[in-house]
Amino acid sequence: MLPQSVYIHIPFCTNKCFYCDFNSFVTNNPQLVWDYLDALKKEMELTFASKPPERVKTIFVGGGTPTFLDHAQMRQFLESVRDNLGKYWTDDIEFTMEANPGTTDVEKLAIMRELGVNRLSFGVQSFDNALLKRLGRIHDTEDVYRSIENARKVGFDNVTIDLMFGLPDQTMDIFRDTLRQAFALGTTHFSAYSLKVEENTLFHTLYQKDQLPLPSEDTELAMYMLLIEEMEKHGYEQYEISNFAKKGFESKHNKTYWLNDEYYGLGAGAHGYVSGERHVNAGPLAVYMQMSKSGLPRVEQFPVPREDAMEEQMILGLRLREGVGLERFSERFGVSVRQVFGNIIEEEIAKGMLEEEHGHLRLTKKGLPLGNEVFARFLR
Repeated sequence: MLPQSVYIHIPFCTNKCFYCDFNSFVTNNPQLVWDYLDALKKEMELTFASKPPERVKTIFVGGGTPTFLDHAQMRQFLESVRDNLGKYWTDDIEFTMEANPGTTDVEKLAIMRELGVNRLSFGVQSFDNALLKRLGRIHDTEDVYRSIENARKVGFDNVTIDLMFGLPDQTMDIFRDTLRQAFALGTTHFSAYSLKVEENTLFHTLYQKDQLPLPSEDTELAMYMLLIEEMEKHGYEQYEISNFAKKGFESKHNKTYWLNDEYYGLGAGAHGYVSGERHVNAGPLAVYMQMSKSGLPRVEQFPVPREDAMEEQMILGLRLREGVGLERFSERFGVSVRQVFGNIIEEEIAKGMLEEEHGHLRLTKKGLPLGNEVFARFLR
């Protein structure tokens, strides 16, 4: 069965955040954006002509900053998505677009809503303006309030915001205040991640020079535990290591990844997983656009060996609070989880890191903050 989820990458940004290593580009050249949208349209047409889905349950537009597109560009982009995929949409499709609070207005949000987007993901990161500057973000807290108010005005009732912790000079008090302000917005979903200092970022350069005053590991752990406690208190259920939602508002698209299901990946630098094969698109814009003129812009395509797929099923599935479905694993691979990973599972259960419940194998509360150590056990 072909994928029922689609990821589309819009790589443009107004500026590069100091921690970001995503495939994103700063430009003030509108023609470059139009040329990219043309190339993306060609990739969509080729992809869905050669492997049309039976139905599409989720679409996720990420970046970069998809809301970098101006009104006309946004309309053309979404119309080409609808032209290529509209006939496959299910009635309950989840169509998410990432947005930066500094790059939306009522008219742009109305275009998005009109053309099918029904879920917004705002990259807020913090409610401390000094910290936002420190991260290289272009917005402040006023932009956040205005953006969410505008989104509601045009009919968006499914809004999620991203938060970060473990940031330079971030204290427990600053993080506690960010959570307080975040809850006051009444959004349906939160993603909250600890900072990872990635290579090829300004933060990495500062870190190597010992000029990035990060909180201690103990403080970062305390922030994560505070996050879980406060989310629970405010009625947001933790359904994945870094994700919390009101009942019924979990991200269906991201669950595609955690369940290790297949998905189409379109755009510069995008990854996809179709018919048992993973592929990677060209990342540099010039290469992506040149390759799109004569075919699919793939730089890599390879079948996923069965052993790798089983490892991925465990590592991704254990991120979910419900854990890995044991029956689902057996159906997919024709063997039980214990036949493949029995010794590791017993050792991690004995250490209090894993538990079996309701036909699922999952991280315990003790194992949650140490998830990466548990995941590593499942790698050959």
